[in-house]
Amino acid sequence: MATVAMLGTLDTKGAEFQWMRSQLEGLGHRVHLIDAGVAGEPVGACETTRDEVARLAGTSIRELIEDDDRGKALAAMSAGAARAVAELARNGSIDGFLSAGGSGGSSIAAAAMEVLPVGFPKLLVSTMASGDVSPYVGASDVTIMYSVVDIAGINRLSKAVLGNAVAAIAGMAERYADREPEPDERPLVAASMFGVTTPVVEACRTILEDAGYEVLVFHATGAGGRALEGLAAGGFLAGVLDLTTTELADELVGGVLTAGPDRLTAAGSHGIPQVVSLGALDMVNFGARDTVPPRFASRLLYEHNATVTLMRTTAEESAQLGEIVGRKLAAASGPTALVVPGRGVSALDTSGGLFEDPAADEALTSAAVAAVAGSAVEVVQVDAHINDPEFARAAAGTLLRYLTVSEENKNAEN
Repeated sequence: MATVAMLGTLDTKGAEFQWMRSQLEGLGHRVHLIDAGVAGEPVGACETTRDEVARLAGTSIRELIEDDDRGKALAAMSAGAARAVAELARNGSIDGFLSAGGSGGSSIAAAAMEVLPVGFPKLLVSTMASGDVSPYVGASDVTIMYSVVDIAGINRLSKAVLGNAVAAIAGMAERYADREPEPDERPLVAASMFGVTTPVVEACRTILEDAGYEVLVFHATGAGGRALEGLAAGGFLAGVLDLTTTELADELVGGVLTAGPDRLTAAGSHGIPQVVSLGALDMVNFGARDTVPPRFASRLLYEHNATVTLMRTTAEESAQLGEIVGRKLAAASGPTALVVPGRGVSALDTSGGLFEDPAADEALTSAAVAAVAGSAVEVVQVDAHINDPEFARAAAGTLLRYLTVSEENKNAEN
C-alpha cells in the first residue's frame, strides 16, 4: 500500500478530487489530500486544510479573501502548499504526488512538485499541457498529462483522462514505496553536452567512470542547464564538467534554449570543483527555419533538422560570451579551471567546417582568458579541437586532480 499526496483547489475542483480519491482508495492506496483553494467553500474532506496551507505561508484564508488579490492568493497558497508537501516527503509519509487544474491550480502544483526530489513520482493533469509547459515542469522530472476538457465535473471524457492519471500515479507510487536502497554510492559528477560536443563528453565520461565517479550528462537545451545548476545548488555533486556552455549564447542573443541568467553560477558559489570550457558557443539555437527572427535573416544559418536551426555567433557576440564565462568563473569560491580548445569549439567549428571562424574563436577565447586574469581560475590551453581525445584527457584529468584534493581535504577534516 502506497500513500499519494493530492493537491487541489477544493472550492472549484472538489468533486473531481473526491472522485480521484475514491479511485485511488479503490486500488488499495492511501490518500493525503491538500486543499489549496481560497474563494469558495471546499467540497469534501481533506487531510491538510486550506487554513493550514495559508498558515504555512505566513497568512490566513480570511486575509487572502479580504485582500481580494488573486495573484497574491496564488503566491501564498503556492508557498504554503510547497512547505506542506516538502514536510510530508521529508517524513517519508508519501510515495507519490498527483494534482489537476487549470493555469492557477497548475502553478500551485508546480511549486509543490519543485520541492520533491528527482525520482519521486509526480504527475500533473493540466488544461495547459498542450502548450508551453516549462513553467510547470521546470527542471524536474514531472509527468504532465493534457486534460483535453476542462477539469469541471466528472463526465465521460474527464473520467477517462483522470482515471488514467490515477492508475499511472498508483503504479508509480507503489513502485516507489517498494524501492530498494540505491547501492551505488560513487560520487556524482555532472557534465554538459550537446550533439556537437558529444565525442569529448563521452570520452571524459569514460575516464571519470574508470576513476570511480558516476557521471550525469545533461543536454544543454535550457532545461538541462537548469537541472545541472539545481543539483549543484542542492549539494548533490562532487564536481562539475561544464564543457558545453552554449545556453549562454541563447541567453545573450535571444535563442530558444536559454537556461536563464544564473547559468554557470551554482558550482562556483557553492565551492564545487569545476572544469569549464566554451563548447558550442559558436551557435545560437532556434526552431524551424521559418521561426528564426527576421533580424537574423542575413546571418549564417544551418538547418540541423526540421525543427532546429543553428546560427553562427559573430566575433562581437563571441567576445561578449567569453567575458561572461570568465566573469562568472572568476567569482567562484572553489577550484575552477577554464580549459580552452585552440582549434574549434564544436563539430561545426572545424577546419573547413560550416561555422569555422578564426576571428570569432579568437575573440571568444581571448575575452574569457582576460576576464579570469588575476583570479584563482586555472587556465588550461589545449592546442586541439574540443572533440579531440587530447582535449578530453586534459579536461577530465584537471577535474580528477581537483576531486582528489577535495577528497583529501574532507578526509583530513574528519
